[in-house]
Amino acid sequence: MAALLPRPTRTDAWLALVLLVLSAGSTLVVEWVDPVPTDRELWPWGWALVLGACLPLLWRTAFPCVVGLVSIASATVYYPLGFPDGMVVLCTAVMLYTLVRWGYRVFGWTLGVGQFAAVNAYELLVSGGFRFEAVGMVAWVLLLLCTGEVVRWRQEYLRADRERAVEAGRTKEEEVLRRASEERLRLARDVHDTVAHNISLINVQAGTALYLIETEPGRAAEALATIKQTSKDTLTELRGMLGVLRAVDEAAPRSPVPGLDRVGELAEGTRTAGLDVEVEVVGAPARLPVSTDSAAYRTVQEALTNTVRHSGATAVRVRIEHGASSLVVEVTDDGRGTVGPPVPGNGITGMRERAALVGGTVDAGPLEGGGFRVRARLPSGPAGPGQPDSTPPDVRGASGADETRTP
Repeated sequence: MAALLPRPTRTDAWLALVLLVLSAGSTLVVEWVDPVPTDRELWPWGWALVLGACLPLLWRTAFPCVVGLVSIASATVYYPLGFPDGMVVLCTAVMLYTLVRWGYRVFGWTLGVGQFAAVNAYELLVSGGFRFEAVGMVAWVLLLLCTGEVVRWRQEYLRADRERAVEAGRTKEEEVLRRASEERLRLARDVHDTVAHNISLINVQAGTALYLIETEPGRAAEALATIKQTSKDTLTELRGMLGVLRAVDEAAPRSPVPGLDRVGELAEGTRTAGLDVEVEVVGAPARLPVSTDSAAYRTVQEALTNTVRHSGATAVRVRIEHGASSLVVEVTDDGRGTVGPPVPGNGITGMRERAALVGGTVDAGPLEGGGFRVRARLPSGPAGPGQPDSTPPDVRGASGADETRTP
């Protein structure tokens, strides 16, 4: 039988021992110091009920309902049988509080009310009357049960509060990780937009220099000088990006976000690759949100990069149209175009992502009769919900290698 019962916890063992000492000691004191002639002898049934009320508390944690039933029943039977009036009732108090406190509310309230009803029913049957002491019994039973309820409610509130705090911490950590991921994607996109453009120019100029180095050394020298300057600019921008990565404590970037005011630099760099670049601005330039301005610049940069690398064009036209509510950026070349729709690589995908982030659209495809056109329509007003003006559009996405425009 002992092997079937779990080992009592230390708290339960101490609690059962203290209640046994108080119950037995108070009963002996009443019997020896202030004996009542009508009280029954404790041996053997009185002591059996005292042990039945106290000893089950050794397994209070393991079997709370069973222990409550046995202990409360033993303590309830003890008093009507006329044994000395000790402190056995403390076992009832502990178990009623425990049951309600641990969530066995219906069972605890049933035992409490049942104890009161049983004792008074017995008194009514035996003596034919109702004792005033019953009112006190109701009061302390209700006090115990209500105290257990209040403590349980408070513990549930504190537990829910801790869970909310843990959830808030987890949500905050996820937000930090999400922002870090977005920053990595933004840097990847910046590296693609900046480096791919310049490397494409370097590649074209290197081919030109190799082709002309024997026949036209002067033009070959110009191509090499362009390669030197372009590579220097690329290294400068890469150092700037690495500086941003190292400066984790800085509150703002060290240089402004590029916008349409730097399209002239893009055109000049593309001209060194041998292309005739025409830039046309229609309408009065308006003050654009930073996100829209940067998206437009990156669209022109990506389109010119693809023209240099894939189109085989000799001329390219950049048209920037400022409207009342929208900005239209169009880059058209006279190259080979594509057979059918272009293969959607990271370049076109990146342009569409940037445009979508500010509420715009990008269309890219071949033209009838040859050539290729990239057309972006962006809102020129304040950014929409979830798109603050001060945040560049390339914060939330990345683009890798360019798409292939040739079949």
